Amino acid sequence: MSDIMVNLKSFQSECAVEECKQSLLCLRSRCKGLMVNACAHAVFFCKLLHALRQKESGKVSLISSKESMGSEGLKVGIIGGGHIGKQLARALLELSGVSSQNIHISTRRPETLSEFQQLGVECFYDNGQLVAWADIVFLCCLPSHLQQICSGIHSALREPCIVYSLVTAVPLPRLKQLLSYSAILRPQYQCTSRNLRNMWGTNGTITAALQDPIVIQATCPCGPKERIAVTGKWLEAIFYAALNSCMWWRLPHQRTLKLLNDICFPEHCPICAEQKTSCPRFVCGNFVSQTFVSSLTQEDTFPWFDLTTVQMKESPFSQLLARSVLLQNHLTLFYCTSFGVLLAKSGGMASRISSLPATADPRMVLGH
Repeated sequence: MSDIMVNLKSFQSECAVEECKQSLLCLRSRCKGLMVNACAHAVFFCKLLHALRQKESGKVSLISSKESMGSEGLKVGIIGGGHIGKQLARALLELSGVSSQNIHISTRRPETLSEFQQLGVECFYDNGQLVAWADIVFLCCLPSHLQQICSGIHSALREPCIVYSLVTAVPLPRLKQLLSYSAILRPQYQCTSRNLRNMWGTNGTITAALQDPIVIQATCPCGPKERIAVTGKWLEAIFYAALNSCMWWRLPHQRTLKLLNDICFPEHCPICAEQKTSCPRFVCGNFVSQTFVSSLTQEDTFPWFDLTTVQMKESPFSQLLARSVLLQNHLTLFYCTSFGVLLAKSGGMASRISSLPATADPRMVLGH
């Protein structure tokens, strides 16, 4: 639903703010922008993991329907039923393709989540049970509650479960210490401009914003670093997390690379058609050191990567991303089309379209 007051400035609350305090309004837009970005990136990550599952089983679509997911789809847990947890749950239900029965929320007051229970989301208060069930767990709690929550779930954490923290006040090394666990993702955001008031739409919902092609382009991790941007380490980490998932399924490394290439680089690529080039293709050396590549046999899986190390140090993939504009452009296309957004040529406006191997030493694998 559109905001009928968008062009009626005298009816908007901003007009009542004294001129000397107008600069404070950017804080509200910054908060909204951070939430939009956080939900967009969480949704994209879930889409990527689900697409890998579907591709391996022979049916894949990043713009997936809820009916296609079923009980065998990606299992998503959310710890925290406050503002952040609710916004994330709505975004996942509306945009990720994850079915409601595959989303569980653990919160101290599950009775306040009737909105989600009516949609089929299971809501309860048992963080340990949630972590033992889920493939990915989003931490959406207050910073003051995090230590107690980590203490309650660390014994239930098992690979390949991924912990994805939206608790921005707690740094990654502290999370790793609290959980005694390495499969942790923590996006970091940078605000590079105070002019945020007209970007994210302060009056609309998060899910409405994420259906706006301009907003999707603005949240793209490979896009221009303007206003609010996620650091490049997040993009690296989600690809290494995808490799971990394939390793857990015991897929040979060449099969894993083929899955990623088929998902990320479409057969009829508009970028390559316009530039008359070929799509980039992932190879082993993009993710591990050449020394490690030379030790792999055809049947070997990728190793289990320490995601905290990936986010705190340089990796082969970070070096590739930094130097390859072609790869950045293809990942931008991949990100936007996963939300049903068709990029226009030449910078025009976007539009919508409708026993496991032992964990390897991360220093050897990543070339440190």
